[in-house]
Amino acid sequence: MLVVGAGVIGLTCAIRLVEAGHRVDVVAAEMPVETTSSVAAALWYPYRALPQDRVTAWSAASYDVFRELAQDPATGVAMRTGTELLRESQPDPWWAGAVPDLTHATDLPGYAGGWRFTAPVAEMQVHLAWLARRLEQLGGTLTRTRLDRLPEGEDLVVNASGLGAEGLAEDPTMSPVRGQVVVVEQVGLEQWWLDPGATGGPTYVVPRSRDIVLGGTDQPGERDRTPDPAVAEDILARAKALVPALAGARVLRHAVGLRPVRPQVRVERVGDVIHCYGHGGAGMTLSWGCAAEVVELA
Repeated sequence: MLVVGAGVIGLTCAIRLVEAGHRVDVVAAEMPVETTSSVAAALWYPYRALPQDRVTAWSAASYDVFRELAQDPATGVAMRTGTELLRESQPDPWWAGAVPDLTHATDLPGYAGGWRFTAPVAEMQVHLAWLARRLEQLGGTLTRTRLDRLPEGEDLVVNASGLGAEGLAEDPTMSPVRGQVVVVEQVGLEQWWLDPGATGGPTYVVPRSRDIVLGGTDQPGERDRTPDPAVAEDILARAKALVPALAGARVLRHAVGLRPVRPQVRVERVGDVIHCYGHGGAGMTLSWGCAAEVVELA
């Protein structure tokens, strides 16, 4: 069996398939640390991913797996409490059922309210490396191969190619949504913050063990992966306004990723191909839940 794609979706699918008894080879044009997954702040949060019912189920299943993985620091996963800020009153989020401890916050000056909950955060370069090692330990393989079309003649192919599905699956509904981030030094922050309604783009501050990811942008149709200095300055200004403790934090690096967005996440089997792509800004959030469904389809 071949899995096409070595981002977080491809690797989790491959691991679950090997664990289920399949012989799995992963092939990809980009190695894990080169993928969009490696750029992500990787805060568990269903973002730009539909339909609501399936995304909630996949997110809940992934949450449970991440909670277990967080017990081992080598996985790069930690459970962190944080706050989503609301500029106007809203009902509970549609995915609230996937979170065990969501509570309402009212002590937020300048905001109508917010939600606090504990969410998995994955340091993606660490987590992707752990996933690749886990796959190898289980007997799977990972090979760099650039494909012009999905392989034929295999018993089964899992298409986890992300934005590459535009060509490989000839899917015109796929669209990139550009996300730029700034990574700064860790200055003692433990909690994450998210203001999805901020002027200029969704603003988030996601602490990790050794650094903090600041974002971000949401630019549909943009494919340029070169960080924009003006955008970076805007991200820094928004993040510091949200979390003043960031003032003076040293910038470590800049990065851009292209979220693979489509009207609905595609997880379905068509003949000898299982498609699993279009996870938008929620690849990490949906990864283990979607992988479990791929095993069922196999």
